[in-house]
Amino acid sequence: MTDIAFFRLPDGRAWIGQGPFESLALMPSTGGAFYINDFDLSDPSPWKVPANLIPVDLSTLAQHLNLNGALPPFIQWAKPATEWFKMAFRRIRREVLAKRLIKMVPVLTERGTIVSGSPLCLLDRVMKAPSNTWGYGRIQDNKGFVGATPELLFRSVDHHVETMALAGTAKPGAQEAFLQDVKEIDEHEIVVRYLQDHLSPLGEVTREPRGLCHTSKLLHFQSNLSVKLTSEADPDTLVRELHPTPAVGCLPREEQWLQRLKEYRTQLRVPSFFGAPFGFVEPGDSHLCHMVVSIRGISWIGAETQLPSGCGIVGGSAFDHEWRELRLKRESVVSMLGL
Repeated sequence: MTDIAFFRLPDGRAWIGQGPFESLALMPSTGGAFYINDFDLSDPSPWKVPANLIPVDLSTLAQHLNLNGALPPFIQWAKPATEWFKMAFRRIRREVLAKRLIKMVPVLTERGTIVSGSPLCLLDRVMKAPSNTWGYGRIQDNKGFVGATPELLFRSVDHHVETMALAGTAKPGAQEAFLQDVKEIDEHEIVVRYLQDHLSPLGEVTREPRGLCHTSKLLHFQSNLSVKLTSEADPDTLVRELHPTPAVGCLPREEQWLQRLKEYRTQLRVPSFFGAPFGFVEPGDSHLCHMVVSIRGISWIGAETQLPSGCGIVGGSAFDHEWRELRLKRESVVSMLGL
């Protein structure tokens, strides 16, 4: 039985954890563990400590996966229907225009069938993903998910935390118009303000100027933030404090809107991994923890595959624009994973 977890840093370092896994409620002091939870944080013991933790690179990955000549998966995709998503879009936008809601992120999932090949081979593609992404994966027998995300939830070590706002999307060729796009800038700044508000009680927050992130055939606004902690905030506390950010969730982050978001995700059959925190704490006593937002990926159960993409609905959102953005994001994943 396959039972592995995977994490790759932007600098190319990567680890495979082989099961069985011990589940812990808190991050282990010795490191070498994965944080794996769903979007609703329903697992009370999300830290998974593998029986074996193996550093890997491109030349050694295949031998540790025991691929035995397996080929990458060939997936036959079905065209996504608009009906349910359009309904969610209209309801969310109505709440935004009524000023009861600032932002919410519905998710559309394209579905397909694995005709041939093994999803395990996708980890090789994740290893080759752009150098400004973090690779992640969890595979258990005939189900799993993998991806390479450009979005860091936070990186923490000792009393220092780094994070980013990654919101606003365009094609690289549209950079000049994108830089002046009021709707996309507004969507981005909503996330920045949220992070500043939630981190400022923990210490002084420093924000770098808004810049651009080019990755996987997409263009995003990116703002890097850091904070030197003056009060205790371990990774588990930071996850609960920050997730879900408005980049994948909703604002206000109040119970009624979180429940509404959950209802939309259920109606739209969104895979539970999508938008969830996924993390890794490096081996040793440094306590260096990397926590990312698991977007830009696919999941599967048996031969059935799911390819989700989300978009932020704010006051200036238009359905056709958001529908194109969803398609661009899914196409970027298909291209990156060679599907």
